[in-house]
Amino acid sequence: MEKRSLHGQWQQVESDIAEDIMTGRLSPKAQLPTETDLMERFGVGRHTIRRAISRLESRGLVLVEQGRGTFVRDSRLDYRLSERTRFSQNLLDQGREPLGQAIHEEVVPASEMIAEALRLPHGEPVYHIVRRGFADEEPINYSHAYYPVRRFPGFDEARRGGRSVTLILAEYGIPDYIRLRTDIIVRLPTSEEAKQLCQPMSQPVVALRKVDVDLKGTPISYSESVWPGERVQFSIDNTSQLLDVLTRGEAG
Repeated sequence: MEKRSLHGQWQQVESDIAEDIMTGRLSPKAQLPTETDLMERFGVGRHTIRRAISRLESRGLVLVEQGRGTFVRDSRLDYRLSERTRFSQNLLDQGREPLGQAIHEEVVPASEMIAEALRLPHGEPVYHIVRRGFADEEPINYSHAYYPVRRFPGFDEARRGGRSVTLILAEYGIPDYIRLRTDIIVRLPTSEEAKQLCQPMSQPVVALRKVDVDLKGTPISYSESVWPGERVQFSIDNTSQLLDVLTRGEAG
């Protein structure tokens, strides 16, 4: 049996097992092979396997149960959709670490569909911002967002700096905004979407199309995002609407 070089042994083992989990080859709650089997598979020693498993456990990908073995955690994210959905807060509320990565940015003329969503003249310049979102270093969405250039000059530079959309919009005089609508579609990913989400093309994604508006009802952004169906589930939260109804009832 050929041994790997000492450099980066445990990192490679960690990476390979993590890929098995993220692509579904190891399903949630599945038991990992024994240490002996993993040593045989990777051609490394027991210390290397244990260090890799420890790192996977710290990332929240596996659960080590003394006397039973190591199991894939059912770490599916419960993403709540409401009129004030916020990516970072959604993840933080579940003990997950949010992270965003800029992929591509450009100014483009608004297509007919985007212009209609943003209530702009067809062809008016909009920022097209492509990003990936992560939860604990795991990719969970790949998005294309559009913002009017005329209303938000320099928005792309501010977003590139890593600040949240909420903070940036506040600087443009929009302290709060709500989601006007969300369309949800389940489909197979494109090759680029599968690559960005680190999943096979045979695994469905959940595609969301949404429009956000300021408190006067004027659209401020339109976006399309895809989420890995095996890693994210969505719930609709109407708590704020219920509170409004109850408040009006008490006032009456």
